[in-house]
Amino acid sequence: MQNNKSPLVFVVEDNPVYSKLVVSYLKTNKFTNTEAFSSGEEVLKAMERQPKIVIQDYLLDGMNGIEVLKQAKKIAPDVEFIFLSGQDSIDIAINTMKYGAYDYIVKDQMALKKMVNKMTKILSVAQLERSNKRYKKGVVLFFIFLSLFIIAVITLSILFPRTFGF
Repeated sequence: MQNNKSPLVFVVEDNPVYSKLVVSYLKTNKFTNTEAFSSGEEVLKAMERQPKIVIQDYLLDGMNGIEVLKQAKKIAPDVEFIFLSGQDSIDIAINTMKYGAYDYIVKDQMALKKMVNKMTKILSVAQLERSNKRYKKGVVLFFIFLSLFIIAVITLSILFPRTFGF
């Protein structure tokens, strides 16, 4: 079962040192439910666990990041992808976004901080969407009960017209 305070996060990075750095940074920033994978094939096998966010390197042995993204979205359509890559190419960044990535961050000295900021934004938007759904549901239920009340009053006034002064 997924902890709501710490959503399930997958990190896909084939460099073991950088992978440990990312996971450690996430855990120190309260993303404690984080798991690392070294290949696209590995993470795809785990996608049925429905992670909230995937931090994905673009260049991996075997599949590239876009291939992983496309296949993962078929398994878990609501998952958000953040690419964290050393590829400083606008074409690659645009392609990742075209296929549904939330953002593309180039690895530099500020990359991990940017990544956590983006993850926080993803979770804030998800919380707002949940609140909005609850609000809409409440409004619909209010109007259903109001309609039932009005129908009940009309029905009673028809059945007992003297009670209502008709």
